[in-house]
Amino acid sequence: MDPDDPNLFRDRFDRAYTKYALIYDALVKLLPGWKTWLQRALPHIEGSRVLEVSFGTGYLLTRYAGRHETHGVDYNRRMVAVARSNLARRGLSADLRQGDVAYLPYDDAYFNTVVNTMALSGYPDATRALAEMWRVLRPGGRLVLIDINYPKNQNWLGVALTRFWQRLGDIIRDLDSLLSASGFAYEDTEIGGFGSVHMYLCKKLETDA
Repeated sequence: MDPDDPNLFRDRFDRAYTKYALIYDALVKLLPGWKTWLQRALPHIEGSRVLEVSFGTGYLLTRYAGRHETHGVDYNRRMVAVARSNLARRGLSADLRQGDVAYLPYDDAYFNTVVNTMALSGYPDATRALAEMWRVLRPGGRLVLIDINYPKNQNWLGVALTRFWQRLGDIIRDLDSLLSASGFAYEDTEIGGFGSVHMYLCKKLETDA
């Protein structure tokens, strides 16, 4: 269920990320599980133009930016600054912007791949976010989406971890219904966290329009 006050929900996350940006950056680099989950996206990034939405401090960007025309959008200004610094230290570059996933600043059908990791459950309007990611993808383009959801076998550890994320403020949604309604064909693979971390490999369905 989407929050009653989307602005309040978004601002609360924004303040937290501003306050803890450097701690977040350190944890992503140090925690082997988190890095492993993010890196599962890398083999599925394809094509000349790639957009990462909600890139955080840029850990994943530093793994692929040199191989593509790379763009990124994140709502939090502090995260954008830290990500730029992380890229610069590795001699890499990407067009990084501060912006809202609900209003992506790109033309229709511009990207071959869109990447979104551990972020959709933190958006106040997932339907709008998916619609924007669909819009900027080329027909047949790919969305690589990694996020939290309940394990398919409902094992207690995976369920407990999913509920832990909920207590932190994330919204656990019916992604099967959302992705189908958004115009994606997809495969759902559990990649960690006792089945609570899922990777959705999504293809933008071509239309007659």
